[in-house]
Amino acid sequence: GSGGFRKRKHDHFPHGQRREEKENVNPPSAFQSSFKSFQLELDTRHDKYERLVKLSRDITIESKRTIFLLHRFTSAPNGEEILSESEVKLNAVRQKIKQVAQELIGEDMYQFHRAISPGLQEYVEAVSFQYFIKTRSLISVEEINKQLIFTAEDREETTNMTSNSHDKQPHTWSLKVTPVDYLLGVADLTGELMRLCISSVGNGDIDTPFELSQFLRQIYDGFTFIGNTGPYEVSKKLYTLKQSLAKVENACYTLKVRGSEIPKHMLADVFSTKTELIDQEEGLP
Repeated sequence: GSGGFRKRKHDHFPHGQRREEKENVNPPSAFQSSFKSFQLELDTRHDKYERLVKLSRDITIESKRTIFLLHRFTSAPNGEEILSESEVKLNAVRQKIKQVAQELIGEDMYQFHRAISPGLQEYVEAVSFQYFIKTRSLISVEEINKQLIFTAEDREETTNMTSNSHDKQPHTWSLKVTPVDYLLGVADLTGELMRLCISSVGNGDIDTPFELSQFLRQIYDGFTFIGNTGPYEVSKKLYTLKQSLAKVENACYTLKVRGSEIPKHMLADVFSTKTELIDQEEGLP
């Protein structure tokens, strides 16, 4: 009719049928197929990256909780219970790291290093803090990596492996802490040792600050050998390490010079006020 649209001949065909006919006329080329495979590979890699970020976040949270627990060691009546409870928490963190190791099977770890690095640094800090409380020494990166070798000991895992033996999945997983993550975790450890020094003095322990001062001086001397030749993150944390050492040395100086005239219950307050003055002079928040 007048003013209307003319109906095309193929309008009475269903829409899906016209699409199938169009695809049959123009089948996907090899170029399109290759890009579809690229898209699938990138989507799989991005999904794995997001899973690793979530696992790293969980590792960071649980490691921080372990550090908070270990700070109660100086004030707890029975320190062995604190150490045993911290070991349980660290074992739970290692189970998270085991999931990270399983995600990285057949992958280059350094392609996903940015996703897991914060969690590994916090884990190194927690493990080294516990190791120092036990042995008054610094744990090595080799010892940390020995604790990150996992085997399929659970019944569910062994049954799944026997049923899927044709998949050739490994029975052992491992994840190595890189030297940079180890150094960054040790640099963060110095801040926890500084807090341990102040809490020890508040509890009347006068020997621990001098021991911590010597230990932190050795760590600082080791970091100065690296200097600006190492990674940027390591050199950036060297300044914070120096501040922690200065606060502990200031506490030892106060104990040595004025320890006899200041009551023990007031020593922690004196150290905290002097620490705030040092932060203000250095421009720290």
